[in-house]
Amino acid sequence: MSLALPGAAWAQNANIELTELKAERDNGSLLLHAQLALELGPALEDALVKGVALHFVAEAEVLRDRWYWTDATIGAASRYYRLAFQPLTRRWRLNVSNEPISSAGLAGSISQSFETLGEALGVIRRQSAWKLVDMQTLSPDARQRIRYNFKLDVSQLPRPFQIASGGQSDWNLQVSKTLRLSPDLVR
Repeated sequence: MSLALPGAAWAQNANIELTELKAERDNGSLLLHAQLALELGPALEDALVKGVALHFVAEAEVLRDRWYWTDATIGAASRYYRLAFQPLTRRWRLNVSNEPISSAGLAGSISQSFETLGEALGVIRRQSAWKLVDMQTLSPDARQRIRYNFKLDVSQLPRPFQIASGGQSDWNLQVSKTLRLSPDLVR
């Protein structure tokens, strides 16, 4: 007979948290920096080792408040990540692109190989100097904010995984946050 602690099972599940989100201006552009605490659970790691690539999406929108209608979108940017295990070389491959990455073609992406899963996840965890918009598109008199969203894109998984992932918390990785832009940053 074995006893399991309730916290021990939770510690093995996939987990995501946004630890830092900040904006800065540099060379006439608004840049975004995000830091994630991302841990894959055993179900996701097992799928990777068995040859299933995981797709992650980071999206950021710059919005201007409007009282008469929905908020105006000033600019938007996305980053797409494809993480896969290469069984022949026993290495992890990460593709990063500004456009959706399909399994048919990786031509528009930057690819990098890593010795360990932790090294590959380190790149996904740190998103720095991400250009969102030019500063001239921002209004110093308006209230503006950045809406950031990061998620595991389950729609890119093979169909059996899409169906099976519905009730499992390991496959539901998503974090969102809104960051209000200060008037000093916009001026």
